[in-house]
Amino acid sequence: MKLLYCGDIMGKSGRDAVASHLPALRARLGLDFVVACGENAAHGFGITAAICEELFKLGVDVITLGNHAWDQREIIDYIKQQPKLLRPLNFPPGTPGQGSGLYVTEAGQKVFVAQVICRLFMEAADDPFRAVKSAIDTQSLPATVHAAILDIHGEATSEKAGLAYLADGRISMAVGSHAHIPTADARIMPGGTAFQTDAGMCGDFDSIIGMKKELAMHRFTNRVPGQRLEPATGEGTMCGVYVETNDATGLAVRIEPVRVGGILKQAVPG
Repeated sequence: MKLLYCGDIMGKSGRDAVASHLPALRARLGLDFVVACGENAAHGFGITAAICEELFKLGVDVITLGNHAWDQREIIDYIKQQPKLLRPLNFPPGTPGQGSGLYVTEAGQKVFVAQVICRLFMEAADDPFRAVKSAIDTQSLPATVHAAILDIHGEATSEKAGLAYLADGRISMAVGSHAHIPTADARIMPGGTAFQTDAGMCGDFDSIIGMKKELAMHRFTNRVPGQRLEPATGEGTMCGVYVETNDATGLAVRIEPVRVGGILKQAVPG
């Protein structure tokens, strides 16, 4: 299978980048399944039902959230009836929505997707390691699913790597989100799981992690509260991770970074 994970979509610049590049990439690479982190899609804070529907029409199959999941309150009702929108697995019991799901491609292939939120330097959450193990115990490559994808939403690179190694050999790909900066460590781990610590963001990189740099700099250099942070509005780069799997095993045989548009050095799988 050919899989694409798109990093955190940051405001309108990020949405425009996805709109400009995803349909062409989906056709060019023959993508079977696309996951995107949408937790910053609504002006940098959360996501709305309308934006979700827009992303689905562009070719995103599943949207994940993160620590900004509930910034737009309307999404609480929407997520209850939209299985293609996932919040972290390890939110407390009773939280609306679901943290994982099983999906079927147009070709009839089954894909399992899960998201977990980390704890280091983040708000309190249930044990991510226990949550990931419980989730992947429900599926088996290639017996019950053709591919399995884990979005690891967190600050600490160490914790992301630990969760990826926990799942190594049992899922197709594990990709980090939240940091908004693409890491240079794309690789296939010993057990056959593709991993990149952070996919980066879909947004304007002439910024400070997607926010207007002058507003962020004011916060860094002054002790007086300033204007609320706002997403940068220049041309965005669509950052992501491309993975190919062995159809017989569901494990990865190739992983490549994706960077299209904007000011970053371009990287598109050949």
